[in-house]
Amino acid sequence: MSQPLKRQVLSAFKKLHRTRQYVFHGDDRALVAGRNKINESFQQNRNETNEEEIKKMIKLAEEVDYELRTNVIQAKQKEDNVFELRITPETTRLDNVPFNPDVVIEAPRKRRGDKSTGCCGGGAAMAALQAEIDARNK
Repeated sequence: MSQPLKRQVLSAFKKLHRTRQYVFHGDDRALVAGRNKINESFQQNRNETNEEEIKKMIKLAEEVDYELRTNVIQAKQKEDNVFELRITPETTRLDNVPFNPDVVIEAPRKRRGDKSTGCCGGGAAMAALQAEIDARNK
């Protein structure tokens, strides 16, 4: 394995551990489980020599890092049915749209020129074009 690739692997390894410490701050059980999983995954692939496979694994590590930083939220129970959330600046926030069970979803309209209907789908024009091509080839 080339030296720059070794650096990338070590960088991905360290970044995952820093992310683990940041995301699971204060949760000892999650910190230990995360450390064990990261170490186990890197240890399993320690003897990989195919550089393309190594690059794929580095990309996977970067994607896992991104998912942990943007989609994991810690919750601590304060009282019965009361939780305190730890939302970081990187956490993805989406619009909260209330659910409306009474909404009516209309069936999609048929598109103009839809060939599945057999009407106005251009079948006649295609047949005429094919006949003209056949006539020229004779």
